[in-house]
Amino acid sequence: MSALNYKHLHYFWMVAKTGGVARASERLHLTAQTISGQLSQFEDSIGYRLFNRTGRKLELNDAGRTVFAYADQMFTLAEELEAVIRQGAAPTTLPLRVGVADAVPKTIAYLLLETALKLPEAGRIVCREGKLDSLLADLAIHRLDIVIADSAIPGHINVRGYSHRLGESNTSFFATPALAATCTKKFPHSLDQAPFLMPGEDAAVRPALLRWFEKHNIHPHITGEFDDGALLNAFGEAGTGIFAAPSVVSTHLCRQLGVLEIGQTDQVTEQFFAISVERRLSHPAVLAIQSAARENLIVPSGKST
Repeated sequence: MSALNYKHLHYFWMVAKTGGVARASERLHLTAQTISGQLSQFEDSIGYRLFNRTGRKLELNDAGRTVFAYADQMFTLAEELEAVIRQGAAPTTLPLRVGVADAVPKTIAYLLLETALKLPEAGRIVCREGKLDSLLADLAIHRLDIVIADSAIPGHINVRGYSHRLGESNTSFFATPALAATCTKKFPHSLDQAPFLMPGEDAAVRPALLRWFEKHNIHPHITGEFDDGALLNAFGEAGTGIFAAPSVVSTHLCRQLGVLEIGQTDQVTEQFFAISVERRLSHPAVLAIQSAARENLIVPSGKST
């Protein structure tokens, strides 16, 4: 492959971003024929077709999506730099791009991230929430600087990275006052046949929770399953069922949602990780996140995996 032509890459990025050659030509103030010709030259130079063509319609194929992911990062950052320069200020800090797995409680994420915002040299934090595998894919192509998750990198995901254990927490169970009043048995047997909101299959704590129920011969009535922790809490706040959450956020949840803690166990723990492409964490903001974990979580001994 010949040296990458960044002008052609920019044309490709604009076509993919705007959804077609005509719109890209308007944005770039070039003719559609010029854009089409240079796009073809770009594909020839890299040796891949980047679009599936159906008439005049262009859709990114697998190779195109990969190239677009890199180009989008490059040119989005370039646009940010241009904006900073136009404002007459020298660029000092880059945004910290953090992915938060949707199974991580939002309160935990806030406790970890707020410390980074208090740094004297703090820049902007850009948070993205989603499925862990999707976030790890973005981490692999450097669209994210770090991913906060409730598990280490799963073995089935082929991503080169390092899982840094931040800490762990016991598990507490919560209910609205009205629902708590119906739990007349001693905990944990008060959960037997009680309405319960279960974390989704992607939540790392779910298997441990199910084993704990089985160990104590508890059979809750599952009224809902939720991949998103915030949505689960909303249903818990509405009194739809009892729900579990890390004990370290018990005070916050009780105050925010108006619920009561009806019991706690140290036999079900939830771990949290910072996943990065670095073996050793070095970014000041990420180190601040690690420091916040030491203050708010039980930090386990051991090295990164």
